[in-house]
This record gives sequence, structure tokens and C-alpha cells, in this order.
Amino acid sequence: MSIPAIAPISAVTHTAQAVQPGAAGPANGPSFVEMLSNGLSVTEAKLAKADELVAQFAIDDSIPVHRVTYALEEARISFELMLQVRNRLLEGTQQLMNMQL
Repeated sequence: MSIPAIAPISAVTHTAQAVQPGAAGPANGPSFVEMLSNGLSVTEAKLAKADELVAQFAIDDSIPVHRVTYALEEARISFELMLQVRNRLLEGTQQLMNMQL
């Protein structure tokens, strides 16, 4: 039984480029703005779904109460996360504004 050799880093990463100071590296995923937009749209969708289930539950008893409770809690947690991200962004912005150059 033989153990395979460890591949060099350049063989593992296909974009082995030297990053110069002040230069942005290659983008490997969604941008920060895209992540925030996706998070907001997901939160909005969860809130709309919870609203819809509450309205259906008030009109018709065919919707189980546990589905409504679950949707409301999921929307609440998503909204709390959105508020925490907003608060952290505001804190960071305030710290940047208070920096002396």
C-alpha cells in the first residue's frame, strides 16, 4: 500500500497569481452587495410567507398551527439577523468616520 504524494499548491489552485499590495484579489464568489441583496430578499420572502400563512390560518382552519408558528419564528429569526448585520454595518461606518487621518 503506497501513500500518494502531496500535490504542490500551484497544482491545487488554478489561479496562482501573486497579489500585489493595494490590488484586489480574484473574485471567487458573490460580492458583498450581492450577499446583502440576497439576504434582504430571503428575509422579505420569509416575512411575506409568514404573513400569508397567518392570513390563511385566520380565514381557514385547514392550515396547521405548527406551520404558522414555524413560519413566524423563521421570519423573526431572519429579521433579527438582518437587524444585527445592519447594526454592525452602522457601527463599522461610524468607526471609519471617527478615524483620524
